[in-house]
Amino acid sequence: MFSTIFVTDIGNILTQTGWVARGVLLLLLMFSVVSWAMILQKLGMFGRVRRKSDEFLRIFRATRGVANPQALATAGSPFSTVYAAGYRELQSQVGTAPGNPHPPKLKSLQAVTVSMQLASAEEVRRVEKGMSWLATTGSVSPFIGLFGTVWGIIDAFSGLGSAGAASLRAVAPGIAEALVTTAAGLAAAIPAVIFYNQFLQNIRDLAQRLDTFALEVTAQIEKTFN
Repeated sequence: MFSTIFVTDIGNILTQTGWVARGVLLLLLMFSVVSWAMILQKLGMFGRVRRKSDEFLRIFRATRGVANPQALATAGSPFSTVYAAGYRELQSQVGTAPGNPHPPKLKSLQAVTVSMQLASAEEVRRVEKGMSWLATTGSVSPFIGLFGTVWGIIDAFSGLGSAGAASLRAVAPGIAEALVTTAAGLAAAIPAVIFYNQFLQNIRDLAQRLDTFALEVTAQIEKTFN
């Protein structure tokens, strides 16, 4: 009952708004829809990354050696990509021809580390895609709503001047228009800010874990080939 009345009241307010307020509301709706699509996509992505990464690390640490990445294959994990980059550089250095009596020798451990760091930075950039939209929505939407608020107040005073007397009927449409655009701006901005901060923390944690993993692999390689 209450929800039906609320929806009806909102519909009545929207029918009374001017073209400027409607344009503001449509713009905020676009920001909100794209932001929620980005939020849902990021939630699913971080869930998959966390699950696949835990699986990869469990297999890698149980192997206790420098294994071929195909033996540790866990598609969708940034850790597997970083490890594969280091392993390719390692193979380019220690790969030996058949029948070579000399044991493989590592030429540059630093090169292996740099390869993993570059792959790690690329993985972090990949998961950062779309974050700028959430930041923009969180910072710009309230000001777009504020523009609608100011315009609604101007409209309210214009109606007051046209009526020639102070009355609620004269100012109500403008005030309602102002309040609706303010609420729409906040409704678009608040979820974007909340999830932006959450995702930013997830990205920082992932970057730190990838750096630590690169050091772990480097130490394992050093023990194996030195």
